[in-house]
Amino acid sequence: MDYAERLTVPLRWWVQGTMLVASVWLAVLVATPEAEAVAWVVTAIALAILVALLVGYGRAQVAVEGQTLRAGRAHIALEHVGDVTALDADAVRRQAGVDADARAYLLLRPYLKRAVRVDITDPADPTPYWLVSCRRPEQVVTAVRVGRTGSRSG
Repeated sequence: MDYAERLTVPLRWWVQGTMLVASVWLAVLVATPEAEAVAWVVTAIALAILVALLVGYGRAQVAVEGQTLRAGRAHIALEHVGDVTALDADAVRRQAGVDADARAYLLLRPYLKRAVRVDITDPADPTPYWLVSCRRPEQVVTAVRVGRTGSRSG
C-alpha cells in the first residue's frame, strides 16, 4: 500500500449526533412519562441509526496501491491517470462549483477542505477527471507519481 486514507467523519459530528440522540431521549421521556421504557427503546434505535449513518459516510477510502488508484467505490489503473493536482479550499470550491464538469467523478466530504484533481486519460472512459477530498493531497500526488514511475520501470 503506497497511500491509504479513510475519510472518517470528524469528532464534532459524533458529539453533535450524540446530543441529538440525547434530545430525542428527553423529548420522548417528557411525552411518555408513564412509559420510560419507550424512551430508551427509541433512543437505542436513534443511536443505532446515528452510528450507521456516520460510519457509513466515513467509510470511503482514498488509496494508491500498486498500480491502482481507489477513491470510494471507484478504481482506475494508474496508466489511465494523467495530471494529478493538489487543490486548496478555494480551488476545490471552484472545481466543484463554477468550473465543474457534470461528467466528473466526485468523492467530496464537506468536512475536508482540500482535495486532489485526477485527470483521466482513458479514451474509453467518459469521465474527464476525479475530484477527491483528502486530508493530505500532496501525499496522494506523490503516491500516484511514484506508482506510475514504478509501472514504467517494472
